[in-house]
Amino acid sequence: MQYFAGLDISVKETSVCIVDAEGRIVRETKVPSHPEDLLRVLSESGHQYRRIGLEAGPLSQWLYSALAEANLPVFCIEARHTRAFLAAQINKTDRNDARGIAQMMRVNIFRPVHVKTITSQKQRALLRARKMLQSKSKAMDIENDLRGILRNFGLKVGIVSTLNFEQRIRELIDDDEELLAIVGPLLAARREIRSQFNILHRRLLAIAKNDGICRRLMTVPGVGAVVALAYRSAIDVPARFQNSKAVGAFVGLTPASHQSGEKSRVGKVSCSGDTMVRTLLYEAAVTLLTRGQKWSWLRAWGMRIAKSRGVNKAFVAIARRLAVIMHRMWQDQTDFRWTKEERITTI
Repeated sequence: MQYFAGLDISVKETSVCIVDAEGRIVRETKVPSHPEDLLRVLSESGHQYRRIGLEAGPLSQWLYSALAEANLPVFCIEARHTRAFLAAQINKTDRNDARGIAQMMRVNIFRPVHVKTITSQKQRALLRARKMLQSKSKAMDIENDLRGILRNFGLKVGIVSTLNFEQRIRELIDDDEELLAIVGPLLAARREIRSQFNILHRRLLAIAKNDGICRRLMTVPGVGAVVALAYRSAIDVPARFQNSKAVGAFVGLTPASHQSGEKSRVGKVSCSGDTMVRTLLYEAAVTLLTRGQKWSWLRAWGMRIAKSRGVNKAFVAIARRLAVIMHRMWQDQTDFRWTKEERITTI
């Protein structure tokens, strides 16, 4: 007899529910959220599993990889579908959620999601760490606070570059020991944040430079190292998309539609999927349309849309088309078994 298992994962503990082909509960338990404990529970009964399901979440990639390496038929399922399936429950508990996931596996009503490779996960971690140090809530906030502190004493920083900011602050203080004692730690914190950001940025550039796929994607107008690496880590495996047009919907750059009876409305873009990639593609579109010095058919196409539909819609249209074009370029490179010399020449 074949069995099905559902795992409801939390940070500390995971609820496990095992059911048979008729839907009868065979075993229910709670174990620590660790691969060894899950493997022990799933293997000690000697059941032959048809499907094992776990909901996508912070720990799902780690646990999924461990279960897949043990040759278990594990599936990572989409969180929104799981939430809709479990919405009929009156009492929401970890135990009931594990039961619901096990039943989803039994009746085969679920949507599996792609679990990224370890390489893509590390690249995503690098991008997130870089973005965190770059965000306005860090170094930029310190600079704005310094401007506000000095303005109370009639000291105006004015327009100054990032490199000359600290020198300008020290010139305004003019050896005022009390102000220096207040401003000095903030300048040191800003300096350290900028230094660590540069370390991560150089690491990102090195990865993009040594990756043939990123170098190929960077040949697209408006696409730099950051956009190429973010796109590569998000797509991970281009063959998981049936066609390149599906990538536009994956990153949330296609219009969301609502139809009910005689009503049919097409709204704004769905903004679903990967926020980081969507934002970077939009920035690449802005760069292509407003700052590009070299002519390209894509820029000319965007200009026509901007003239007829407006600049904002042109930015979104170009961003969506960039996503499709980059996937097609990547897929074409994967389809052909080029040699290293041919790949470098093509890129």
